[in-house]
Amino acid sequence: MDFDLNDEQRLLKESVDRLILDQYQFQQRKQYMAEPAGYSAAMWDRFAEQGLLGLPFPEAAGGFGGGPIETMIVAEAFGRGLVVEPYFATVVLGGGLLRRAADPAVLAALGPQIVAGKLKLAFAHIERHSRYDLANVSTSAKKDGSGYVLNGAKSVAMHGDSADKLLVTARMSGGQMDRGGIGLFIVDATAAGVARQGYPTQDGLRAAEVVLTNARAELLRDNALPAIEHAVDEAIAALCAEAVGAMQSMQDLTLEYLKTRKQFGRAIGSFQVLQHRSVDMLVALEGARSMAMFAAVMAAEENPIERRRAISAAKSQIGRSGKHIGQEAIQLHGGIGMTLEYSVGHYFKRMTMIDALYGDADHHLTALAGLGGLFGAAA
Repeated sequence: MDFDLNDEQRLLKESVDRLILDQYQFQQRKQYMAEPAGYSAAMWDRFAEQGLLGLPFPEAAGGFGGGPIETMIVAEAFGRGLVVEPYFATVVLGGGLLRRAADPAVLAALGPQIVAGKLKLAFAHIERHSRYDLANVSTSAKKDGSGYVLNGAKSVAMHGDSADKLLVTARMSGGQMDRGGIGLFIVDATAAGVARQGYPTQDGLRAAEVVLTNARAELLRDNALPAIEHAVDEAIAALCAEAVGAMQSMQDLTLEYLKTRKQFGRAIGSFQVLQHRSVDMLVALEGARSMAMFAAVMAAEENPIERRRAISAAKSQIGRSGKHIGQEAIQLHGGIGMTLEYSVGHYFKRMTMIDALYGDADHHLTALAGLGGLFGAAA
């Protein structure tokens, strides 16, 4: 399989890498996090100016028609910079749900607003009892005139406190665990009956608890679970790429520290046992990179079983590699690795959050085993 980038993809990589290098050093990130929304409005506008917000949207919706590979390129760069803007929530996950579940007319109406940086989305799906099960939905949707009213509570809606609109899952029929009967709705985040409580997450981003009390909503799709699962799989592929960027930065920071930190009159990187540990980090990083590429290639696969095998295999590997590299980076740095003033601990926090989002390594390993492994059960 050819993993080389084409000319347009190489130009995209050079552009976004330069942006992160110039505008997203660790001290700059701390300044962005201190802004009222928890991220930089100026950087969000910069992303719009460079076309990053329109990357995965079709041209009919004002975008550039990019796919999972282009998203992978951006996500990996954002992982190196520990970007705090709501790109994942709005463009990757929110945009993916619109592309997969909304009518073309709705996508054509909302897409240009997202591309221009004027509309931010959040996916309000997780419920306190649902764990990683996308079909576990108790929030209810009842028909009310030409629209619907929603009642229920959602947790950990990423960037839900600053979103303009919420994409909400609610049950239209069936029992709490049924795969059928789940609708996807769009709700004005400031509408009557919508209460949001925002808070910082451990990795420096933002999330919100959302309570819906007879909140009016517009139905995007009924029986939406298959479309939601595909959009979430694409989002997981992007998370895998972001994790690789974070792991690469931890590896680079650790190697530099081993070269400069001296003990017993020489750089600690000259000690063979530490060289072995740094090599183990590199092996884990390259394994994760390969699986992130595989996930990006398979994210658009229409066969849900084949796609799920690839995504679960990648997410499991990313979780294990991220834990190993993060722990080694902290230990090899010693006490400085635990301080808030140094970046390596912040990378490890983001890796921990990525592992937990939409299923940790153990969850996806179990899911992969249930599907018969990466290549299916033996004949």
